Amino acid sequence: MKDKQIVRFSVSLPLELLKKLDEKTLQKGYSSRSEVVRDMIRELIVEEKWEKKEEVIGVLVIMYDHHKHGLTEKMLEVEHANPSQILCTTHVHLDHETCLETIIIKGKPEEIEATSVKIGGLNGVKFAKLVKTAPI
Repeated sequence: MKDKQIVRFSVSLPLELLKKLDEKTLQKGYSSRSEVVRDMIRELIVEEKWEKKEEVIGVLVIMYDHHKHGLTEKMLEVEHANPSQILCTTHVHLDHETCLETIIIKGKPEEIEATSVKIGGLNGVKFAKLVKTAPI
């Protein structure tokens, strides 16, 4: 955040909605209502950037069977053919046959989503989830 000045403002809510906000504050371990509201605003900004097709960041989390013949090569082919920028990958061996990988991708939302679908749909991928984020 460029401007670190904190501004107080008030919000009017129906009592039941306020109770739900307080429940979420406790459940999620937030220190205050303000922290919850700040996170909700940030989430809306990220969603808007994805909708407006601005440059964004995606974190693709995948679990796959590393014994599946040719899978690693196919994943690398998709990554190298990706018009977006692969910033980083991490690779963890979970057990004898399962690997967990994160792929951090920077680019246009449609390119990131297409890469996510291509990799997630490969035979041998057990789980794939794209987490959407963006610089705020």
